Amino acid sequence: MRPTRVVFVLVPKVHLLDLAGPAQVFTTANDLGYSYEVSYVAESEEVMTAQGVPLRAELDWPEVGPGDLIVVPGWRSPRLSPVPPIGQGTRQRLRDHHAGGGTVASVCSGADALGASGLLDGRRFTTHHDLTDELAARYPRAAIVRDVLYVEDDRVITSAGIASGIDLTLHLVAVAHGAEAAARVAREMVVYARRNGDELQESAMLRHRGHLSDLAHRIQDVIDARYADRLLLSDLAGQVGVSERTLTRIFTTATGLTPLRYQQLLRLERAEHLIGHGTTIETAARTVGFEDARMLRRLRSRTSV
Repeated sequence: MRPTRVVFVLVPKVHLLDLAGPAQVFTTANDLGYSYEVSYVAESEEVMTAQGVPLRAELDWPEVGPGDLIVVPGWRSPRLSPVPPIGQGTRQRLRDHHAGGGTVASVCSGADALGASGLLDGRRFTTHHDLTDELAARYPRAAIVRDVLYVEDDRVITSAGIASGIDLTLHLVAVAHGAEAAARVAREMVVYARRNGDELQESAMLRHRGHLSDLAHRIQDVIDARYADRLLLSDLAGQVGVSERTLTRIFTTATGLTPLRYQQLLRLERAEHLIGHGTTIETAARTVGFEDARMLRRLRSRTSV
């Protein structure tokens, strides 16, 4: 059997990591014996990346079939341009490939290219959290799924951006060759763990960092590093030289959470990740620092993190 062809479509100001992360998944998989052939095409021979590194690409597309994949990485887009930076010829290629049974995928703003090609209509999709409102308005016939890593709908797969492109492509390796193959690739790339598509784009460690309190950030650093440990409020207060009452007041004002609730969120988020990868609730609870699964079950029954 011939290798699975993966064609990356490069557009001006393409983000290097949107491209390089997924590309390395497939080239690493190929090195490990899972047969992939990676190509790079564009509408001009030289493409300047968002990071200022020029890339060379082919103008002629390779032949692709139903078992092959076309990926559109994202490009620099604080706000999307009125027209996506792909021509009618590229749009038709995307449509034809999908109509012929092939799979198309996007990373970050690459979803705009799929939308312009008509491939999001009637389907669920996601993108980077900064672009969800804009793309939801631009493609009203599609259903935006907010704050997830990737969404798969009828061979149209969209991802949130940057690192989530690695999650998406590891998922595709797992579908094609099994979870063990994806785990081997992740291990070779020193990726901590393959995340499920419905995991949040922003972890609790990031969602509660948008404040200006140095003291709260310092305590968060301690809790982030030791969330599975038993942390006494008196010990945390001692590390920053304030009373327990003062610490609680400053931390809650800055983050909207008490230190204990913040630690519980980190434990719960990590436990959900473990459970999503087949770990039992009891084992996950012990791994993240709970004495048994009762507290974890109570937290899971509440509103999501």
